[in-house]
Amino acid sequence: MKAGNNHRLKGRSLSLTLVVLIVTTIALWAWEKNPFANTLLLAQEWYIAPSSEFHVDARNDSVVSMKPTEKIVVNISDSIITKAEENFGTAPVDSISALSPETIDRNEDVTSSSETKVCNYAKGRWVADSRRPLYSGLGCKKWLSAMWACRLTQRKDFSYEGYRWQPESCEMPEFERSAFLRRMQDKTIAFIGDSLGRQQFQSLMCMATGGEESPEVQNVGKKYGLVKARGAIRPDGWAYWFPKTNTTILYYWSASLSDLVPLNTSDRNTNVAMHLDRPPAFMRRYIHCFDVLILNTGHHWNRGKLNANRWVMYVDGKPNEDKKRNEIGNAKNFTVHSIVRWLDSHLPSYPHLKVFFRTISPRHFFNGDWNTGGTCDNTTPLSGGSEVMQDRSSDPVIEGAVKGTKVKILDITSISKLRDEGHISRYSIRGTTDVNDCLHWCLPGIPDTWNELLVAQI
Repeated sequence: MKAGNNHRLKGRSLSLTLVVLIVTTIALWAWEKNPFANTLLLAQEWYIAPSSEFHVDARNDSVVSMKPTEKIVVNISDSIITKAEENFGTAPVDSISALSPETIDRNEDVTSSSETKVCNYAKGRWVADSRRPLYSGLGCKKWLSAMWACRLTQRKDFSYEGYRWQPESCEMPEFERSAFLRRMQDKTIAFIGDSLGRQQFQSLMCMATGGEESPEVQNVGKKYGLVKARGAIRPDGWAYWFPKTNTTILYYWSASLSDLVPLNTSDRNTNVAMHLDRPPAFMRRYIHCFDVLILNTGHHWNRGKLNANRWVMYVDGKPNEDKKRNEIGNAKNFTVHSIVRWLDSHLPSYPHLKVFFRTISPRHFFNGDWNTGGTCDNTTPLSGGSEVMQDRSSDPVIEGAVKGTKVKILDITSISKLRDEGHISRYSIRGTTDVNDCLHWCLPGIPDTWNELLVAQI
């Protein structure tokens, strides 16, 4: 009997062992097939632990500090764009994200956001192009100031006209004026800035008309108050309307992008309050009319300009008392950040509006400044190189101001630095050689490329 009982106990023990093994096998098989398990594994791979203190700029200019022990999750799926949006305003303005076929293969695990390629239009190279320029410097007389049309001067070399910018990893379609105007149908493009902004405006007018007379294009400056005041050399800006597509392109002069208010309107020699924390009245009044807005500032931020114009810095509606802010560089930075914050806070009210802040256009004075014998005599294109390899902008002020906002950067500084042969230089209509203009550009010329980059990013 004892032997029989022992056999029964052994059988039960063996059966229990087999049951445990079977259940364990089924559990492991189910775990492997369970997508939740894969999700957990993939989630672990998505987390990136920084090796040192990590700072993120917040929208209100405060700094959020993340400790080394904290983890950051990156959602790469939000940055995938499979097709360029054809409807205006629906695609990201500043970049196009793309993944290689290997990355989007569903059979492969995506382990980091490093495989995402963000399109940086400011990184690339200048290449020769026999199809340039985009319009004639001799023919575009209605829209182009004679002082900037180098074909009308004594200059003999125009090789600077024969190049285009090729971004490293971006598809930039050729500019075609009919397609551009159709794309801008029922829209208004506004440039607000200094004389370099005016050059970009005139460049776009020549590009949009092909440099031809285009009698159908109408002057609608009066609609925006852009009329020549009594005693003024020129109006504060220009506005032109293309009736076939109901497209308006305008420019308003605002060298500092701050609100300028005369302290005594009855005195022509009065000081002018330069409100560093307030956008120009023109922008505040007409912002609802704009679909694309391009801002720039920079070269008027020097003590000589402020004194000559009798501009007095104001903040919070009263004279600035902050000695540190009174320094020109700090005042400029404060103004740039102020206007970007103002725009960013108002953009939700104008969902159709795309705003670009163009980086500073470089000067190329050699062996002195504009008033101390500085020149820019080089006529050999790309003698200083043809490529821009850096990822960061050469204008950290604008780059920092727009970071984390809906205002986009139009980065033209580094690519323009390579083109010192494209300036007005010593050439003029009168033939005088006393002063070299190494700030403004010949047109057709470098500002045409700025507009190509703009159109590509709209």
